[in-house]
Amino acid sequence: MNLVSRTLEIDADTDARLREMATERGQDVAAVLAEAVALLDSVVDLSGPDVAEDRRRFEEFKRTGLAVPLEEVKAWVASWGSAEELPRPQPRKIG
Repeated sequence: MNLVSRTLEIDADTDARLREMATERGQDVAAVLAEAVALLDSVVDLSGPDVAEDRRRFEEFKRTGLAVPLEEVKAWVASWGSAEELPRPQPRKIG
């Protein structure tokens, strides 16, 4: 592995959490950061937003009025892995 030295300025709470995570995993902070960057890269498209897709979806909403309220989505996601996991919310007319 080709190592590079880099200095980062982070807030104290983030530093404390990084150190805690490293201790929990028996790793150093650099390893935790490397894993975090790899995870971020796997779930976030850094090439930029797909504005055309956003517009298409917004036009579809304006045409149909169908959507899922954010609070229902949050409750559904919060229930994942619990004994009372909620069913996926279904779009309905809103607004």
